[in-house]
Amino acid sequence: MMYNVKHRQIYLFFLFAITFISCKQSNRPDVSKINLDIKVERFDQALYAGKGKDISQTDAFLNKNYGLFYDDYIHRMVGTPEYSNAEILNTLYKDQAYTDLTKEVDSVFPNLKAQEAGLTETFKYIKYYYPQAKMPRFIAFVSGFSYQMPVGDQYLGIGLDMFLGKDSKFYKGIIESVPLYLSKRFTPEYIVPRVAETYAHEELFPEPDENKSLLSKMIFQGKILYFLDKVLPENITDSTKIGYTTDQLGWVQNFEGDIWAYFLENNFLYQTDYQKIQVFLSEGPFTPGLGENRDSAPKLGVWTGWQIVRKYMKENPQVTLQQLMAEKDAQKILNLSKYKPKQK
Repeated sequence: MMYNVKHRQIYLFFLFAITFISCKQSNRPDVSKINLDIKVERFDQALYAGKGKDISQTDAFLNKNYGLFYDDYIHRMVGTPEYSNAEILNTLYKDQAYTDLTKEVDSVFPNLKAQEAGLTETFKYIKYYYPQAKMPRFIAFVSGFSYQMPVGDQYLGIGLDMFLGKDSKFYKGIIESVPLYLSKRFTPEYIVPRVAETYAHEELFPEPDENKSLLSKMIFQGKILYFLDKVLPENITDSTKIGYTTDQLGWVQNFEGDIWAYFLENNFLYQTDYQKIQVFLSEGPFTPGLGENRDSAPKLGVWTGWQIVRKYMKENPQVTLQQLMAEKDAQKILNLSKYKPKQK
């Protein structure tokens, strides 16, 4: 008899688990029938393969296969317009630092299958919501830490040397130009969310020029992050989406009401002087003037805007993602969100 009871309990547990998983999955649209298989082109490997070979043939091959990206790479990322392609290639191939860095990139990224799978899933959701969205070429490259994610004519570049892992020996050597609070996010798992964020900003939702106030910028950035909520793989955490450490995410969640009160009490929401509001929007190790022992999180305006948008969508379930992204009235979103987090 005891066996039957236990057996029933186990059966009920699995039934509940299956129901829970089904409910969780049903929150997202079915994109399985969208025909898309993203591949990232390895320009970095094609370029390095030309080392020791005829420069003119290498130049012709890269120009034929990578066109506008190759021109941008040669004359903007690693060289300048006054030098010829051959001169820049020669200089690059003789540079031991370029060789060392390329070999390190190859060891960290022997292939990009995990990133391609994540990008394919993400862009299937993007195509679901925006069927007319045009897919760029995704091109991986190495530029000596000059560019992480450039966007050009029909391409989106992925600078693999800026995703080697937070403990990479290379990042300790460029700390003057790239501080540690930035390079700690130079890890492989950041590739997919940064691509999606860059594509959203550059291709789908460029920020309107009339966005001057802190509130308008908060809501705009909040909409972008909410968009990422809907299109990124579900295993990507909130901290990775916004670029926080686990401790920073805990801090903003703990002090959400106090952060909001701080904005209201200091009349920051309608401030349009960018010098005064950029501290709440820009990257940094922390937010000056808030928290103890520099433990506050940066980008408090961006994070708060995200929470307002989430609350708005929760309070107004009839609003579609497309309607949200097209809505330009930040005050309307704030009012209808009923956003009033409690202070500690």
